[in-house]
Amino acid sequence: MNPELLSHLSAAIRDATQRPFEMRNATPVGGGCINRAYRLEETDGSRYFVKLNDARHLPMFIAEAAGLEAIAATHTLRVPLPIAHGSANAHSFLVLEHLELGSRGNARLLGAQLAALHRCTGKKFGFSQDNFIGTTPQPNGWKDSWIDFWREQRLGFQLRLAAQHGDRLQTLGEKLLDALPAFFAGYSSQPALLHGDLWSGNHAFLADGTPVIFDPAPYYGDRECDLAMTELFGGYPADFYAAYRTSYPLDAGYAVRRELYNLYHILNHANLFGGGYARQAEGIMQRLLGNVA
Repeated sequence: MNPELLSHLSAAIRDATQRPFEMRNATPVGGGCINRAYRLEETDGSRYFVKLNDARHLPMFIAEAAGLEAIAATHTLRVPLPIAHGSANAHSFLVLEHLELGSRGNARLLGAQLAALHRCTGKKFGFSQDNFIGTTPQPNGWKDSWIDFWREQRLGFQLRLAAQHGDRLQTLGEKLLDALPAFFAGYSSQPALLHGDLWSGNHAFLADGTPVIFDPAPYYGDRECDLAMTELFGGYPADFYAAYRTSYPLDAGYAVRRELYNLYHILNHANLFGGGYARQAEGIMQRLLGNVA
Protein backbone atom coordinates (compact mmCIF):
# COMPACT_ATOMS: atom_id res chain seq x y z
CA MET A 1 0.00 0.00 0.00
CA ASN A 2 1.51 3.33 -1.03
CA PRO A 3 2.41 5.89 1.67
CA GLU A 4 -0.01 8.54 0.39
CA LEU A 5 -2.97 6.17 0.61
CA LEU A 6 -1.85 5.08 4.08
CA SER A 7 -1.78 8.72 5.11
CA HIS A 8 -5.38 9.21 3.88
CA LEU A 9 -6.53 6.10 5.73
CA SER A 10 -4.83 7.21 8.93
CA ALA A 11 -6.51 10.60 8.71
CA ALA A 12 -9.91 9.00 8.07
CA ILE A 13 -9.52 6.76 11.11
CA ARG A 14 -8.41 9.69 13.30
CA ASP A 15 -11.39 11.77 12.17
CA ALA A 16 -13.86 8.91 12.74
CA THR A 17 -12.54 7.81 16.13
CA GLN A 18 -11.48 11.23 17.43
CA ARG A 19 -8.29 9.75 18.80
CA PRO A 20 -4.64 9.66 17.67
CA PHE A 21 -3.69 7.04 15.13
CA GLU A 22 -0.08 6.13 14.35
CA MET A 23 0.38 3.35 11.78
CA ARG A 24 2.81 0.54 12.49
CA ASN A 25 1.90 -2.16 9.93
CA ALA A 26 -0.40 -2.63 6.93
CA THR A 27 -0.62 -6.35 6.20
CA PRO A 28 -2.44 -7.83 3.17
CA VAL A 29 -5.05 -10.44 4.10
CA GLY A 30 -7.02 -12.85 1.93
CA GLY A 31 -10.61 -14.03 1.93
CA GLY A 32 -12.33 -12.00 -0.77
CA CYS A 33 -12.54 -12.03 -4.56
CA ILE A 34 -13.92 -8.51 -5.15
CA ASN A 35 -11.80 -6.25 -2.97
CA ARG A 36 -8.24 -6.10 -1.71
CA ALA A 37 -8.05 -6.30 2.07
CA TYR A 38 -5.53 -5.22 4.70
CA ARG A 39 -5.11 -5.39 8.44
CA LEU A 40 -3.92 -2.06 9.80
CA GLU A 41 -2.13 -2.06 13.14
CA GLU A 42 -1.14 0.99 15.11
CA THR A 43 1.65 1.36 17.62
CA ASP A 44 -0.58 0.65 20.64
CA GLY A 45 -1.70 -2.68 19.10
CA SER A 46 -5.14 -1.54 17.96
CA ARG A 47 -6.23 -3.06 14.63
CA TYR A 48 -8.60 -2.20 11.80
CA PHE A 49 -9.74 -4.16 8.76
CA VAL A 50 -9.67 -2.23 5.46
CA LYS A 51 -11.20 -3.04 2.09
CA LEU A 52 -9.85 -1.31 -1.00
CA ASN A 53 -11.11 -1.04 -4.56
CA ASP A 54 -11.16 1.41 -7.46
CA ALA A 55 -12.69 4.81 -6.71
CA ARG A 56 -15.76 3.98 -8.82
CA HIS A 57 -16.73 1.32 -6.26
CA LEU A 58 -17.21 3.79 -3.41
CA PRO A 59 -21.03 3.41 -3.61
CA MET A 60 -20.55 -0.29 -2.86
CA PHE A 61 -18.67 0.52 0.34
CA ILE A 62 -21.18 3.18 1.37
CA ALA A 63 -23.98 0.64 0.95
CA GLU A 64 -22.07 -2.01 2.88
CA ALA A 65 -21.52 0.35 5.80
CA ALA A 66 -25.23 1.21 5.86
CA GLY A 67 -26.13 -2.48 5.86
CA LEU A 68 -23.79 -3.31 8.71
CA GLU A 69 -25.16 -0.41 10.73
CA ALA A 70 -28.75 -1.58 10.13
CA ILE A 71 -27.98 -5.10 11.35
CA ALA A 72 -25.93 -3.85 14.31
CA ALA A 73 -28.84 -1.65 15.40
CA THR A 74 -31.02 -4.75 15.94
CA HIS A 75 -28.66 -6.08 18.67
CA THR A 76 -29.24 -9.61 17.38
CA LEU A 77 -26.19 -10.76 15.41
CA ARG A 78 -22.61 -9.53 15.72
CA VAL A 79 -21.18 -7.70 12.73
CA PRO A 80 -17.89 -5.84 12.22
CA LEU A 81 -18.75 -2.23 12.88
CA PRO A 82 -17.98 0.30 10.13
CA ILE A 83 -15.48 3.00 11.10
CA ALA A 84 -14.98 5.12 7.96
CA HIS A 85 -15.30 5.08 4.19
CA GLY A 86 -14.17 7.37 1.41
CA SER A 87 -11.90 7.70 -1.59
CA ALA A 88 -8.31 8.82 -2.16
CA ASN A 89 -5.76 8.48 -4.94
CA ALA A 90 -8.08 6.61 -7.35
CA HIS A 91 -9.02 4.18 -4.56
CA SER A 92 -12.16 3.74 -2.51
CA PHE A 93 -11.94 2.29 0.98
CA LEU A 94 -14.01 0.94 3.83
CA VAL A 95 -12.49 0.75 7.32
CA LEU A 96 -14.10 -1.78 9.65
CA GLU A 97 -13.62 -2.96 13.20
CA HIS A 98 -11.03 -5.75 13.16
CA LEU A 99 -12.28 -9.06 14.55
CA GLU A 100 -10.24 -12.24 15.02
CA LEU A 101 -12.43 -14.81 13.27
CA GLY A 102 -12.37 -18.58 12.97
CA SER A 103 -14.48 -21.27 11.32
CA ARG A 104 -15.61 -23.09 14.47
CA GLY A 105 -18.19 -21.81 16.93
CA ASN A 106 -21.73 -21.98 18.22
CA ALA A 107 -23.88 -22.91 15.21
CA ARG A 108 -27.02 -23.21 17.35
CA LEU A 109 -26.57 -19.65 18.57
CA LEU A 110 -26.12 -18.51 14.97
CA GLY A 111 -29.46 -20.08 14.05
CA ALA A 112 -31.26 -18.59 17.03
CA GLN A 113 -29.77 -15.14 16.46
CA LEU A 114 -30.64 -15.18 12.75
CA ALA A 115 -34.22 -15.98 13.76
CA ALA A 116 -34.09 -12.97 16.10
CA LEU A 117 -32.83 -10.77 13.26
CA HIS A 118 -35.72 -11.94 11.09
CA ARG A 119 -38.21 -10.90 13.77
CA CYS A 120 -37.06 -7.31 13.16
CA THR A 121 -39.67 -6.27 10.63
CA GLY A 122 -40.59 -3.21 8.60
CA LYS A 123 -43.78 -1.84 7.11
CA LYS A 124 -42.81 -2.45 3.48
CA PHE A 125 -40.46 -4.55 1.37
CA GLY A 126 -37.22 -2.88 0.32
CA PHE A 127 -34.53 -0.85 2.02
CA SER A 128 -33.62 2.77 2.68
CA GLN A 129 -31.13 2.68 -0.19
CA ASP A 130 -30.09 0.50 -3.10
CA ASN A 131 -27.07 -1.72 -2.56
CA PHE A 132 -25.14 -4.50 -4.31
CA ILE A 133 -25.17 -8.27 -4.56
CA GLY A 134 -21.53 -8.96 -5.33
CA THR A 135 -20.77 -6.12 -7.74
CA THR A 136 -24.25 -6.20 -9.29
CA PRO A 137 -26.56 -3.32 -8.35
CA GLN A 138 -29.47 -4.44 -6.18
CA PRO A 139 -32.50 -2.11 -6.37
CA ASN A 140 -34.47 -1.80 -3.13
CA GLY A 141 -37.32 0.62 -3.83
CA TRP A 142 -40.13 0.20 -1.32
CA LYS A 143 -43.08 -2.03 -2.24
CA ASP A 144 -46.23 -2.99 -0.37
CA SER A 145 -46.41 -6.34 -2.17
CA TRP A 146 -43.70 -8.97 -1.76
CA ILE A 147 -44.66 -10.62 -5.04
CA ASP A 148 -44.30 -7.31 -6.87
CA PHE A 149 -40.96 -6.67 -5.19
CA TRP A 150 -39.60 -10.11 -6.08
CA ARG A 151 -40.93 -9.90 -9.63
CA GLU A 152 -39.65 -6.41 -10.43
CA GLN A 153 -36.56 -5.82 -8.28
CA ARG A 154 -35.12 -9.30 -7.98
CA LEU A 155 -35.94 -11.86 -10.70
CA GLY A 156 -37.08 -9.35 -13.32
CA PHE A 157 -34.03 -7.15 -12.79
CA GLN A 158 -31.62 -10.09 -13.13
CA LEU A 159 -33.45 -11.42 -16.19
CA ARG A 160 -33.06 -8.08 -17.92
CA LEU A 161 -29.32 -8.20 -17.21
CA ALA A 162 -29.25 -11.78 -18.55
CA ALA A 163 -30.60 -10.92 -22.01
CA GLN A 164 -27.30 -11.94 -23.61
CA HIS A 165 -27.78 -15.53 -22.42
CA GLY A 166 -30.42 -16.29 -25.04
CA ASP A 167 -34.13 -16.41 -25.75
CA ARG A 168 -34.84 -19.63 -23.86
CA LEU A 169 -33.82 -18.13 -20.55
CA GLN A 170 -36.01 -15.09 -21.22
CA THR A 171 -39.01 -17.17 -22.30
CA LEU A 172 -38.85 -19.36 -19.20
CA GLY A 173 -38.29 -16.26 -17.07
CA GLU A 174 -41.38 -14.51 -18.42
CA LYS A 175 -43.51 -17.58 -17.71
CA LEU A 176 -42.15 -17.81 -14.19
CA LEU A 177 -42.76 -14.14 -13.46
CA ASP A 178 -46.39 -14.59 -14.56
CA ALA A 179 -46.72 -17.66 -12.32
CA LEU A 180 -45.27 -16.09 -9.14
CA PRO A 181 -48.58 -15.77 -7.23
CA ALA A 182 -49.01 -19.55 -7.29
CA PHE A 183 -45.94 -19.99 -5.06
CA PHE A 184 -47.49 -17.89 -2.30
CA ALA A 185 -50.98 -19.39 -2.10
CA GLY A 186 -51.89 -19.63 1.58
CA TYR A 187 -48.61 -17.99 2.66
CA SER A 188 -48.13 -14.43 3.86
CA SER A 189 -44.63 -12.95 3.49
CA GLN A 190 -43.56 -10.48 6.16
CA PRO A 191 -40.89 -7.76 5.58
CA ALA A 192 -38.09 -9.12 7.79
CA LEU A 193 -34.63 -7.56 7.89
CA LEU A 194 -32.36 -9.88 5.89
CA HIS A 195 -28.62 -10.26 5.58
CA GLY A 196 -29.30 -10.71 1.87
CA ASP A 197 -26.15 -12.63 0.87
CA LEU A 198 -25.89 -15.32 3.53
CA TRP A 199 -23.84 -18.03 1.87
CA SER A 200 -21.44 -20.14 3.91
CA GLY A 201 -18.49 -17.76 3.36
CA ASN A 202 -20.22 -14.80 4.99
CA HIS A 203 -20.25 -15.99 8.57
CA ALA A 204 -17.55 -16.92 11.08
CA PHE A 205 -17.02 -17.03 14.84
CA LEU A 206 -15.08 -15.21 17.51
CA ALA A 207 -12.74 -17.19 19.76
CA ASP A 208 -15.49 -17.62 22.37
CA GLY A 209 -17.85 -19.12 19.76
CA THR A 210 -19.90 -15.97 19.17
CA PRO A 211 -21.28 -15.91 15.59
CA VAL A 212 -20.38 -13.02 13.28
CA ILE A 213 -21.95 -12.22 9.91
CA PHE A 214 -20.48 -9.83 7.35
CA ASP A 215 -20.57 -8.68 3.70
CA PRO A 216 -24.33 -8.05 3.79
CA ALA A 217 -26.70 -6.98 1.01
CA PRO A 218 -29.66 -6.27 3.30
CA TYR A 219 -33.27 -5.37 2.69
CA TYR A 220 -36.66 -6.10 4.20
CA GLY A 221 -37.97 -9.24 2.54
CA ASP A 222 -39.24 -12.76 3.09
CA ARG A 223 -37.04 -14.40 5.73
CA GLU A 224 -36.99 -17.59 3.67
CA CYS A 225 -34.58 -15.83 1.27
CA ASP A 226 -31.78 -15.91 3.84
CA LEU A 227 -32.49 -19.53 4.79
CA ALA A 228 -32.54 -20.55 1.14
CA MET A 229 -29.16 -19.03 0.43
CA THR A 230 -27.57 -20.76 3.41
CA GLU A 231 -28.33 -24.00 1.54
CA LEU A 232 -27.07 -22.87 -1.87
CA PHE A 233 -23.28 -23.07 -1.61
CA GLY A 234 -22.16 -25.69 0.88
CA GLY A 235 -24.82 -25.30 3.55
CA TYR A 236 -24.62 -24.57 7.27
CA PRO A 237 -24.36 -27.11 10.14
CA ALA A 238 -27.46 -29.11 11.07
CA ASP A 239 -27.51 -27.48 14.52
CA PHE A 240 -27.96 -24.09 12.84
CA TYR A 241 -31.13 -25.19 11.05
CA ALA A 242 -32.51 -26.99 14.09
CA ALA A 243 -32.06 -23.92 16.28
CA TYR A 244 -33.57 -21.61 13.67
CA ARG A 245 -36.66 -23.78 13.21
CA THR A 246 -37.10 -24.10 16.97
CA SER A 247 -36.95 -20.33 17.35
CA TYR A 248 -38.98 -19.49 14.25
CA PRO A 249 -40.64 -22.43 12.45
CA LEU A 250 -40.79 -22.40 8.65
CA ASP A 251 -43.85 -22.82 6.45
CA ALA A 252 -44.18 -26.13 4.58
CA GLY A 253 -44.02 -24.30 1.25
CA TYR A 254 -40.42 -23.26 1.93
CA ALA A 255 -39.13 -26.40 0.21
CA VAL A 256 -40.41 -25.10 -3.15
CA ARG A 257 -39.84 -21.40 -2.59
CA ARG A 258 -36.22 -22.16 -1.66
CA GLU A 259 -35.47 -22.76 -5.36
CA LEU A 260 -37.42 -19.66 -6.36
CA TYR A 261 -35.30 -17.53 -4.03
CA ASN A 262 -31.99 -19.14 -4.95
CA LEU A 263 -32.76 -18.62 -8.63
CA TYR A 264 -32.00 -14.94 -8.02
CA HIS A 265 -28.44 -15.77 -6.96
CA ILE A 266 -27.90 -18.25 -9.80
CA LEU A 267 -29.00 -15.58 -12.30
CA ASN A 268 -26.64 -13.13 -10.64
CA HIS A 269 -23.78 -15.62 -11.00
CA ALA A 270 -24.69 -16.08 -14.67
CA ASN A 271 -24.50 -12.31 -15.14
CA LEU A 272 -21.23 -11.99 -13.22
CA PHE A 273 -19.36 -15.11 -14.28
CA GLY A 274 -21.13 -16.74 -17.23
CA GLY A 275 -20.21 -20.40 -17.55
CA GLY A 276 -22.92 -22.93 -16.83
CA TYR A 277 -24.97 -20.75 -14.52
CA ALA A 278 -27.43 -19.74 -17.26
CA ARG A 279 -28.19 -23.39 -18.00
CA GLN A 280 -28.55 -24.04 -14.28
CA ALA A 281 -31.05 -21.17 -14.08
CA GLU A 282 -33.03 -22.64 -16.99
CA GLY A 283 -33.21 -25.98 -15.18
CA ILE A 284 -34.43 -24.34 -11.97
CA MET A 285 -37.12 -22.42 -13.84
CA GLN A 286 -38.32 -25.57 -15.58
CA ARG A 287 -38.64 -27.36 -12.23
CA LEU A 288 -40.44 -24.41 -10.66
CA LEU A 289 -42.89 -24.14 -13.54
CA GLY A 290 -43.50 -27.88 -13.25
CA ASN A 291 -44.63 -27.32 -9.66
CA VAL A 292 -47.41 -24.96 -10.73
CA ALA A 293 -48.43 -26.61 -14.02
